[in-house]
Amino acid sequence: MAARRRRTGQDWKLLAESCAALRERVPELVDEHLRRLAEHSPVYGEVVPYDQHWRETEEAMRIGIETIAAAREEPRRDLEYAEDTGRRRAQQGLPLELLVHAYRSAGYLVWDALLEGPAAREPERLRVLMRSATAVWAAVDAQAATAAEAYRAAETELRRRTDEQAQALLDALLEGQSAPGLAARAAAGLDLPEHGPYAVVVLRPERRETFHRPLRGTGYRFVWRMRTDVEVGVVALGAGQDLDGVTEVLAGRCSGPGGVSPVVGGLAELGPARRLAELALRTCPPDATEVVRLDRRIPTALVVSRPELADRLVTDVLGALLELEPADRAVLLETLDVWLACEGSAGRAAGRLYCHRNTVFNRLRRLEQLTSRSLARPRDLIEMTLALDAYRLSGRLSGAAR
Repeated sequence: MAARRRRTGQDWKLLAESCAALRERVPELVDEHLRRLAEHSPVYGEVVPYDQHWRETEEAMRIGIETIAAAREEPRRDLEYAEDTGRRRAQQGLPLELLVHAYRSAGYLVWDALLEGPAAREPERLRVLMRSATAVWAAVDAQAATAAEAYRAAETELRRRTDEQAQALLDALLEGQSAPGLAARAAAGLDLPEHGPYAVVVLRPERRETFHRPLRGTGYRFVWRMRTDVEVGVVALGAGQDLDGVTEVLAGRCSGPGGVSPVVGGLAELGPARRLAELALRTCPPDATEVVRLDRRIPTALVVSRPELADRLVTDVLGALLELEPADRAVLLETLDVWLACEGSAGRAAGRLYCHRNTVFNRLRRLEQLTSRSLARPRDLIEMTLALDAYRLSGRLSGAAR
């Protein structure tokens, strides 16, 4: 197979003359190019204003023709312009495949015009054009690739900025800010309904690694925010979804602990919901491994919301118990804890404590003597239950036997 002939200085001269003749037809070629694009997809006209598209296409086509005619490869003004165009089309929202198609279509149009021009009717000039085909299409390919690369880079940056803006709006809602239009902007940025049932979940940081992956296949949509001390999740509740489902989903994919707020009516209420979810989390003892709902921890939440009163309650109700030997004190408080968990059944409590039911009764009577309270009196029972919760949350009562 014969080696391909390299282009000579005379070849470049003839090619430059053909391109010079073609430059006079650029307005005509731009009209035809935009007509073909409109036939290919109406999106071009919807995204890029026609007058702007015409001016930019004319400039790109003139620079491209100059590049074909130039004997030197540098500087590549066509690639610089392609980079600007790719970035601009990403900002305008034109799909990438339509951007690449536009470059390919313009390339075919210019090449056909070169072959059909008056200069190409001379055999020698036609041979020069055919020898230049590789260079012409290499230029078109380089322009399309440069525009696509710039498009992707701009698209990534736009997506990052959009995500950061949406997260900033969500942070503002979680902080309880109430600027006009804040919820609506956050809804648009996060693709969430502004109004509708929501709940907030707050998790302790030692458990957060579990939630780096989306909770797929659950039917629940979570939006997570990492913070220095906790991880906050906003969950949009759909039809038939409730807080029981939220806790089940989380319990099945993490070891806790966490707090879940009551249901609120929209994004504007996420601030109060976050505070209530944090309060629910505070009702979990230091060694807890569960995700709890605030609406099922109201009495304990009342205790932890006022630490000074909680300390006073422990001192007033359990004062005599605190003076016992640690092992003796732990046995009595654990017995009360288990007895309450078993809904006042001494038999069930004995089974969980691995002792006789009479032993449970004896321990409970001793508790009544030390606290000067009766478990049979509702008010006394409430005080002892709340005091036990406050003591447990201090980390001094092991929950291992519960």
